[in-house]
Amino acid sequence: MSGYILRDQERDVSLPAQRLDKLIARADSDAALLYLFLVRASGGVTPQEIQKRLRWSELRLADAEHTLQQLGLLEGGAETIPEPAEERPAYTTGDIAALLEGDSGFAMLVRQTEEKLGKKLKTADLQILAGLYDDLGMPPDVIYLLVCHCVSRVERRFGPGRRPTLRQVEKEGYYWARQGLFDQESAARYLKDYDAKQEQMGAYLRAVQICDRRPVDSEERYIIQWIEKGYTPELVALAYDRTIFYKKELKWGYLNGILRRWETDGLRTPEDVERQERTPRSAREKKTGRPAGEKNDWMKRYIKR
Repeated sequence: MSGYILRDQERDVSLPAQRLDKLIARADSDAALLYLFLVRASGGVTPQEIQKRLRWSELRLADAEHTLQQLGLLEGGAETIPEPAEERPAYTTGDIAALLEGDSGFAMLVRQTEEKLGKKLKTADLQILAGLYDDLGMPPDVIYLLVCHCVSRVERRFGPGRRPTLRQVEKEGYYWARQGLFDQESAARYLKDYDAKQEQMGAYLRAVQICDRRPVDSEERYIIQWIEKGYTPELVALAYDRTIFYKKELKWGYLNGILRRWETDGLRTPEDVERQERTPRSAREKKTGRPAGEKNDWMKRYIKR
């Protein structure tokens, strides 16, 4: 990540009670400290600056960052398109009526969406479609592909016949917009790539000992990132073993930090990792350019706080 952006950051450093309640309920001191640091920073800040100021390791930062992301209190990197919950225009019933009467493309989109979802769209649903179409500028055919994609995702996770809400469609639509998916060709490429990654998902879930359910969205994002980076299921399984040994539970941010460190060291397979751990300390220092430490130095490099 190049930096962090905190939602609705307030210059007077006041903290909304709802956000404090989330932090208190989670009872994660590192997440709370990171949140306070970002509020105090009053703008973007790099991971390196955070590590220096808080005297944290990369893995400790990744763990706290993941917790804040799960709580909905942190986003990574600047985004040119806002999240659906932010700065969304309000469409009145008159605006919707005008679109339905004066724009045949929008009217057709509404009919197709109702048919795909098997229900009559309410005013709030129509406002969401209008936002994607009129405000975000997404063409009707691309929005329909988006709806079909969301239906497939929900059915894959919860079973045949289940349907997404328009809020879920909206959230995915803003993600598509940030990826620049504004035409059928780019959307089709994305969907083909997504389906290919879904076929590989099972091997990665087994690597982290998840065999009885589909991944939630944040877990899926980690796995897709690993696939894109070329981390094999076998390498993920080894990182999972390290994570469980030292954290006693699956910590996705922590596991991801181990994989990133191995990538930095040029370790792409379990054999690479094991070979490095057997390498004499002096040779390892020369190769990585970092002090290898004393015995159990691999642990200190990946786990030390």
